[in-house]
Amino acid sequence: MQLEPGSTKAIALRMKKAHGHLARVIAMLEDGAECDAVLTQLAAVNKALSRSGYVMVATGLQQCLEAGDGIDSIDAKKMEKLFLALA
Repeated sequence: MQLEPGSTKAIALRMKKAHGHLARVIAMLEDGAECDAVLTQLAAVNKALSRSGYVMVATGLQQCLEAGDGIDSIDAKKMEKLFLALA
C-alpha cells in the first residue's frame, strides 16, 4: 500500500512537529531539567508519533475502500501486522 502524496503531507508535518519537540526534550535533559518534566514531554512526543502511525494505517484503509475495491481487497493480515506494530 502506498499512500497518496496529499495524505502524506499532513502526516509528515505531524512527525516534523514531534521531531522538533523531541529535540527540545533532549535539550531539557541535557540542561538538567527535572525528571518529571522531561518524562511528561517525552510522553507527549511518544503520543504524537503513535498518532502519526495510526493516521497512516487509517489513511491506508480509507484509500483502499475509496478505490472501489471494497473491504475484501484489503490484506487483513498485513493491516493487522502494521497496526500491531504500533501497539
